[in-house]
Amino acid sequence: MTLNSDERELLRRISEADGPVEPSDYFHSIYPPDFPASAAEDDPRREAWTELQLNLYRAYIRLHEVGLIRVVHPANGERGDLVVATDASRDVLA
Repeated sequence: MTLNSDERELLRRISEADGPVEPSDYFHSIYPPDFPASAAEDDPRREAWTELQLNLYRAYIRLHEVGLIRVVHPANGERGDLVVATDASRDVLA
């Protein structure tokens, strides 16, 4: 199975975690904001960063759809889903 760079990096971080994790907790460390908090909403740097964040959500969904991660604790209104890497993910990351 071929993963894009976002899918591979997110899967790597999830698989290295000591327990269930909320994937979005990694998004800002994968792509930290590169603009000041005061930047306008239509600042090109903010718009580019937003697209990167959306790509990570797409990666999260695809990893779940192809069975490389699974939800062990569904979202409860206070936090998102907590997931773990599946056995199949080890083969993909090798």
